[in-house]
Amino acid sequence: MAGTNAPGKAKPTQGQRAKAESDARKVVARNKKARHDYHIDTTYEAGISLTGTEVKALRMGRASLVDGWVEIDDRGEAWLQGIHIPEYAQGSWTNHGPRRKRKLLLHKEEIAKLGVKSREKGYTIVPLELYFLRGRAKVEIALARGKQEWDKRQTLREKQDEREAQRAMSLRKHL
Repeated sequence: MAGTNAPGKAKPTQGQRAKAESDARKVVARNKKARHDYHIDTTYEAGISLTGTEVKALRMGRASLVDGWVEIDDRGEAWLQGIHIPEYAQGSWTNHGPRRKRKLLLHKEEIAKLGVKSREKGYTIVPLELYFLRGRAKVEIALARGKQEWDKRQTLREKQDEREAQRAMSLRKHL
């Protein structure tokens, strides 16, 4: 039976390829500084409420999460503040403010849990990643504890040791 496709080995159709591509996670921005400055306890995926020009600017791959944080107000709503989404170049008077606060879309239970934990000493909520998933803008946020300076140095030392060990092992394999 040469030439026939085995079950499960069928070549994907153009529609299936397009769906898989649209379902893929397209990262717009990462906050590498957050993983360096904080111990990450729990992560959550949240939707984000955006205007049209913000979505277009994000699709161009332009955003910065470095100075961002999440604030939970008295009415039980989560707000993403301090992130920078530059104005859309082809936008008109309808353009957005680059540093405006944006509403996060989370379940009430998640917001309540985050609100209680973030009021504890040393805890904050930081954005880690901004991405598109199935055509919708999402942000990965984390409940985090601040690191001390010595924690940061220790983390860097561990990463450097790990890199050196990997380098030594790869050299050993090539001999």
